[in-house]
Amino acid sequence: MKLLVSVTDVAEACEALSGGADVIDVKNPSEGSLGACPPRVIKEVREALPNSVEVSAAIGDLPDLPGTASLAALGAAVAGANYVKAGIYGSRTVDAALKLLKEVKGAVEALKPRVKVVAVGYADHSRVSCLSPREVLEAARRASVEVWMVDTKVKDGTPLPSLLSFEELADLIEEAHSYGLKAALAGSLNLSHLSWVKKLGADVVGFRSAACSGDRVKGRVRRELVEELKRRLSA
Repeated sequence: MKLLVSVTDVAEACEALSGGADVIDVKNPSEGSLGACPPRVIKEVREALPNSVEVSAAIGDLPDLPGTASLAALGAAVAGANYVKAGIYGSRTVDAALKLLKEVKGAVEALKPRVKVVAVGYADHSRVSCLSPREVLEAARRASVEVWMVDTKVKDGTPLPSLLSFEELADLIEEAHSYGLKAALAGSLNLSHLSWVKKLGADVVGFRSAACSGDRVKGRVRRELVEELKRRLSA
């Protein structure tokens, strides 16, 4: 299982890498769960890290605007991201999410065919009135993207395990794998959730708050916190 750590700039990226993170995820927490950083930040992070280290970039909790989403995805890909994370927030039907994901994938494939698209659903979907993770998984399958992810939209400290049961997530991960998709989990997870996460069999697990001194917005990623997450994940 790969450890993903979300960072806001080069300094945090270097701390995360020093702590053993496998994927450096560039995002702007002040703009939402999957808030996007400017392309220059993605570029700076990519250039500061070894080529062997994977970089992902969030492009937002997206409205149902496929053209806007595709431009954001292309910007992240050209700036150096290996993965582009699209939050399926404004789309109200599976067909609408499918259209958005197809535009995102098509834009990326045209210039950066090796870049992978991550379709992100929200475990607290009923709270924020968006598609469920299962509906996002169906759109991801039909769009032939590479990764399906579950996160939380509202960042009030409610962790993923409080929103979806082990059985529900295990079933979704198994379904994603049956389609040939990688499965990723995030959402206010911390050290106490690691044994639970490891048993689920996901491919990637993501953290920000647990890797920071302070909260997810104003806090800063610290190497020693990432090291502990990596150690526990590898145990």
